[in-house]
Formats: sequence, structure tokens, C-alpha cells
Amino acid sequence: MTNVDSQTKDNPVPEPVTLGIALLFWLKLGFISFGGPAGQIAIMHTELVERRRWISEKRFLHALNYCMLLPGPEAQQLATYIGWLMHRTWGGIIAGGLFVLPSLFILIGLGWIYLAFGHIPAVAGILYGIKPAVTAIVVFAAHRIGSRALKNGFLWAIAGLAFFAIFVLKAPFPLIILIAALMGAVGGKLAPQKFAVGGGHGATKQSFGPALIDDETPIPAHARFSWIRLSKVILAGLALWGSAIGFLCAQVGWQGALTQMGWFFTKAALLTFGGAYAVLPYVYQGAVDHYHWLTAHQMIDGLALGETTPGPLIMVVTFVGFVAGWGKELFGAEQLFLAGAAAATVVTYFTFLPSFIFILAGGPLVESTHGNLKYTAPLTGITAAVVGVILNLAIFFAYHVLWPQGFSGHFDSISALIAAFALLALFRYKIGVIPVIGAAGAIGLLIVFLKPWLVQFGIGLVS
Repeated sequence: MTNVDSQTKDNPVPEPVTLGIALLFWLKLGFISFGGPAGQIAIMHTELVERRRWISEKRFLHALNYCMLLPGPEAQQLATYIGWLMHRTWGGIIAGGLFVLPSLFILIGLGWIYLAFGHIPAVAGILYGIKPAVTAIVVFAAHRIGSRALKNGFLWAIAGLAFFAIFVLKAPFPLIILIAALMGAVGGKLAPQKFAVGGGHGATKQSFGPALIDDETPIPAHARFSWIRLSKVILAGLALWGSAIGFLCAQVGWQGALTQMGWFFTKAALLTFGGAYAVLPYVYQGAVDHYHWLTAHQMIDGLALGETTPGPLIMVVTFVGFVAGWGKELFGAEQLFLAGAAAATVVTYFTFLPSFIFILAGGPLVESTHGNLKYTAPLTGITAAVVGVILNLAIFFAYHVLWPQGFSGHFDSISALIAAFALLALFRYKIGVIPVIGAAGAIGLLIVFLKPWLVQFGIGLVS
């Protein structure tokens, strides 16, 4: 008896999964998907490949490679892809939607607590402790991405130029991405070995037994490519986007805050190559500098809250929307929560709509071949530039956290100590983001009660 035969006998093919059973799983996943994209993908691999065997390792990684090529949150897109492959269009919408909805409601609730009760010492203390930890997390993200992406001098040069462009020249993020893509395209032709991507999500020889969607399972009818179906998906996506923008225009006009949020976050959704950290500088440029929807400190607080909730980190835009709607008093001073919730929903809708279109339109193309998808040279250039952009974000956060009143004001030594301990925990002891955030918040809460004593001894502290 071969190993395969023995494995099949010991692990029979799982029973078909109904849409109802799948719905309960995707709902559960939406509430436990902590840890950023790496943690979320690991959870899905454990549950779907190893434990439940709904999809084989090879098919799982094949789908993941495609999602890694797209702008947008790859973990949410992967859930959408697997849901679509198992249960057609509605399966994909349910899987991707439930990956986001719990975070939407949680962040609306946290946004309300933040704005309504943020002045309370305990809440302010927790946020005070979390902010420097978030700065350390962004530095750690730049290191983590850079260590994988910057494999040679060419890519280091692109990262350095991107940092110079955004830090010194204040160049807009889309322009940096465009130039990086062009540099990657040219570099891929002149020095292809320097822009080849290795060590990605490749195939693996490990097997966990036969899966419901196995390596050799035929492509289901709904996943076969056709130009008619592709046209329908694209038209439906454009209709969903256009009708929503049209409705907002009819209600508040093109220059209305909600319409501008829809337009701005549509552009942001198409620029999220390299993860949420890469697009945050663009969101900052627009939401803080251009539209003045929120302040720089509120943006940092939003990232801190986004790090502590399940779902994609790009869900920080939900907090941005809530604060913007509340602050602009869109529905009057008596309906601040409703204004914040409406703006948060609008922002979330336009941020994630492109991800659904990418998967439902591109899935059949991906299923038409089971060969490995690799990053193109332009995307390699973009990934390198993202490292420089994230480093700029870390410096921006550090400035606002350590010198809250600017360089002319005092240096916050306690925030610096919290940031240093967070860096040590992340780099040296490999502690996860959530425990670091939790410990930093607890320290901030403790500082609230020790503040009179600290001030007495002249230790720098934010008031």
C-alpha cells in the first residue's frame, strides 16, 4: 500500500461543506483574526488546510500567491477567494464580508469610546502607553519587510530614494509608487537577476490528507474562465461603485465630506501594495494634511486601536472615517455617533469593494492554471519603495510621540522608555504585537496613577 493510499484510508475525504457551515466558520474567523496578515493567514492555513481539509496546501498557496500580487489586504482577499471557490459568488462575498464586519462594529464602538470618553484619565493613560509601542511596531514592520525585500543594492537604492522623496521632497505617495514601478520594470529588463523574487510562498511537499478541494480536483463550473462572466463581474463592480458615489453626490454633492471620503478611499484601496503600513502615509497626507478630517495625534491613536482589533490592519481607515464624521458633525451636533458610524461605513465600503472585484473577476484566470504566480519586476520595485515609505512613517510617529509639542517643547522620556522596551520585546524576544500593545497600555494606565509622583521628581510626561 502506498503512502497516499494509507493516508486516504486514515483520513477520508471530508464531507461536503454547506454554505451555512461555512458561514459560521467565516464569522468565527472574523472575530479571531488577530496578528496581522501573517497571523491571519496562519490561522486560515491551520483551520482550512490542516484541520478541516477544505482545500489542499497546493491550492491554498496558489490562491495566496495571487492575492499577494494584488493591492489590498491579502488575508481578506484569500478568505474571499476560498469562499468563492467553495460556494460561488455568495460564498466569496460572505467569507470576505465576515472577515471585515466584526472589525467595523468593534472600531465604531472604540471610536465612540475614544471621542466620548477619551478625556477620562484611565482611557487617556492607556492610549498614552500604546502610542510609543505603535511607533516601535512600525519600525519593526519596516525591518521585517526590508529584510525580505531588499536583497541587493538596486533595491536598497529604490528604498533610499523613496524615503528621500517622501521625507525631504514631500512627494505624494502615488507618484512614488509609479516611479518605483517604472524603475522595477526597467531594472527587470537590464538586470533581471536583481529583480527576481525568491523565497516567497512556494509549494510544499507536506500533506495533511485528501482535501475537499484537492490538488487534482477539477475546476468547478463557476470557476472556469469566460469573457462573458468577466464582463459581468466588472460591470457589476462598477455599478456598485458608481451607484454608491452617485447616491452620495445626490445627497451631499461632489464636494461633500462623505463623497470625498468615498473617492479618496477608493484611490487608497488601489494603492495598498505592501500592506497597510505602506498606504498609511498616503492616508495621512489626505486625511490629515489635505482634508483635515482628523489630527496627527488622532491618526496615531487610530493605528493603536487598529493594532488591537481583529481583521486587516487597513481597518484603521474605519476609525479615520468615524473620527471624520464625528468631527465634521455631518448630521448636526445632536447626532455625532450617527455621523461617525455613517462615515466609517462609507470608508469601509469603498476601501474593500475593489478587493471583492479583484477576486471575483480574477479568480477564474488563476484557476485556469495551477502554476506558481510570481511578483513581476515592477512589483518588486514597489515593494522596495514601500520600505522607505514605512521608515518615513516610523519617523513621523516618533516625532509626534516623543516631542508632542514639537522640538521646541519637552522630550517625553517615559514614552521613549516604553518605545525602547517595545522594540526589545519585538526584536530580541520575538513577542507578538498584541501582548506588546497590551503591556504598553497597562503601563500607560499605571502611569496615570503615578503621575503626581513622577511630576514631583521632574520626569517628563505628557499632560
